[in-house]
Amino acid sequence: MVDDDPEMCRLISDSLGEEGFSVFTIEDSLEASKRLKKEEFDVFITDLKMKGLKGLDLLDEANRVAPLTPVIIITAFGTVESAIKAMKMGAYDYITKPFQMDELLLTVRKALETRLLKKEVIRLKREVESRYDFHKLIGKSPSMQKIYDIIERISDSSSNVLITGESGTGKELVAKAIHYNGVRKEGPLIAVNCAAIPETLLESELFGYKKGAFTDARMDKKGLFFEANEGTLFLDEVTEMPLTLQAKLLRAIEERKIRPLGDTNSYPIDVRIISTSNRDIDSLIKKGRFREDLYYRLKVIDIDMPPLRERKEDIPMLIHHFITQFSRESKKNITGISEDALKFLLNYSWPGNVRELENVIQRAITLSQNEIIHPDDLPTSIIQKTDERLLERAMDERFTLDQLEIEYIKRVLKEAGGNKSKAAEWLGLDRKTLYRKLQEM
Repeated sequence: MVDDDPEMCRLISDSLGEEGFSVFTIEDSLEASKRLKKEEFDVFITDLKMKGLKGLDLLDEANRVAPLTPVIIITAFGTVESAIKAMKMGAYDYITKPFQMDELLLTVRKALETRLLKKEVIRLKREVESRYDFHKLIGKSPSMQKIYDIIERISDSSSNVLITGESGTGKELVAKAIHYNGVRKEGPLIAVNCAAIPETLLESELFGYKKGAFTDARMDKKGLFFEANEGTLFLDEVTEMPLTLQAKLLRAIEERKIRPLGDTNSYPIDVRIISTSNRDIDSLIKKGRFREDLYYRLKVIDIDMPPLRERKEDIPMLIHHFITQFSRESKKNITGISEDALKFLLNYSWPGNVRELENVIQRAITLSQNEIIHPDDLPTSIIQKTDERLLERAMDERFTLDQLEIEYIKRVLKEAGGNKSKAAEWLGLDRKTLYRKLQEM
């Protein structure tokens, strides 16, 4: 609290103190300026007219050194002009003397809530930026190193990016990494799934509309292009967009202007477009289902995400990451995966890519009653499909006869439900021989 009137300082300090606030009062505005630079305050109250620095001078100082601290101006010489000037300069509120202490108390409490909300927004923003830091994309394979290099080089560009690849390869994660590591990270990232919104709604969602443009248009609506201004518009599965809308999207990209439905005017926009597709775009173009000119506008920079089966050296790292993540979320002390379970996961083809692996590990952690994941914790479909490729894997990995025998014994024993007598019978061995082989494994 800053006021060159000692009585006012004492009155406010006592009143707020009775409500549990710790109040620091100062009568010298020059000293207050120094304090602002050294200490952090939750709320700053200042008189408007004082000797030395004026209230608006302190407001300007607070905006520079403590932008999250709300400033409340109080004055006995209130005018509409001074109030407007203070609010334009960023004051939280403006109160004229004489005032009721309840009024000031309410204003202080609301100012505190505003400060907490601002701090929470900043915390969440930093958390999001950290989450999508491209250095935290998982993978050490050459193909992923190439992806990291591309992200690093293009993040500060405003060129449109097209990310292709199979479903579950992490296209959306790369799109967010590009946005949150570039010059546009202070702007919005607006995402729309072109396959999930009906054709009749997609145009109005993207471009907005004027009141009366159609029956249910009872008020103006900003489109997602406007929402993404000075940021990034993320068009997921862009190849599912209908041809009529593709033409309007192409025009918006070329002119950098948007015309809402029912409007006669076009409005300039500054938007970077990052789009994705899991389809064969060349095939769609040949069939006339996707515009070739739009394709080249969208893929100024193109990134092709490799399927997981082509970067299997990344699987152990991904498994470790998901075990850490889901163990923490489920409050379980699961520290790793058994060698046998890891072999099954390494030899599976992963048609659902990283997303499928994530789901498998989450399921395994939910079911596991041990400190590490075992084959019994994995879906039967993965184990069966992996086992079906035993001979093919043996050829690929150049198994010795001993290695092939061990793998085959493990499979037969599993099929027998762990019954060694039954497994020995199926293998054409006596039980003693089977026991000996199991001990040697």
